[in-house]
Amino acid sequence: MINCCSSPGSDTKHPKKHRCPVNGMEYSKVSALTVTHHIKEPWAWPSSAEHYYFCDAPDCDVAYFGDDGSIVPKSRLRTRIGTKERAGDALLCHCFGVSRDDFESNPATRDFVVAQTKAGLCSCETSNPSGRCCLKDFPKAKE
Repeated sequence: MINCCSSPGSDTKHPKKHRCPVNGMEYSKVSALTVTHHIKEPWAWPSSAEHYYFCDAPDCDVAYFGDDGSIVPKSRLRTRIGTKERAGDALLCHCFGVSRDDFESNPATRDFVVAQTKAGLCSCETSNPSGRCCLKDFPKAKE
């Protein structure tokens, strides 16, 4: 299993970015595999773009968009996107089901996710709607 949060052995270039057709901000590329795992009725999805991108802006209704201008709104997903929500039950880690509330009541949940990730037990590319590691989504430690 690939360690999704480490660079060795993976493409070290940053993912290409593209502007969201709704909010105009630039976002990183995501695989069609990731999109397919999160949309409702993937068999009916008319995949038309060559590349897809993930919009994580909380105030934008777009979840994914293609380089051809196509969009996949949040309403078309079967997965809630934790980075687009502020509710306590919003997931910070989709691989292990760690919610914002879980982390607030027990900050050691992040340590658990780090350990599982180091052990190669995460599945970020398909579990996380962003297709990337969730560790950056955890709140920063208070000092």
